[in-house]
Amino acid sequence: MSEPAESFTDEEYAFLRHVRFGELPPRVGPDERVEFTETEPRRDRPEPAGSPDEWNLRLGPGG
Repeated sequence: MSEPAESFTDEEYAFLRHVRFGELPPRVGPDERVEFTETEPRRDRPEPAGSPDEWNLRLGPGG
């Protein structure tokens, strides 16, 4: 099957984007921004659970 040969102008594409996504929120100015300060430890890695002895009991020898 071949694709339809229909082509849109830039203005038509802009209209279709507006219909699909709506308008962007107003721009945030520099005076409205705040500095972010990390207050808690990063959560990209899970905290270790249990001690090595507990893991040996759970998994058994060689586990």
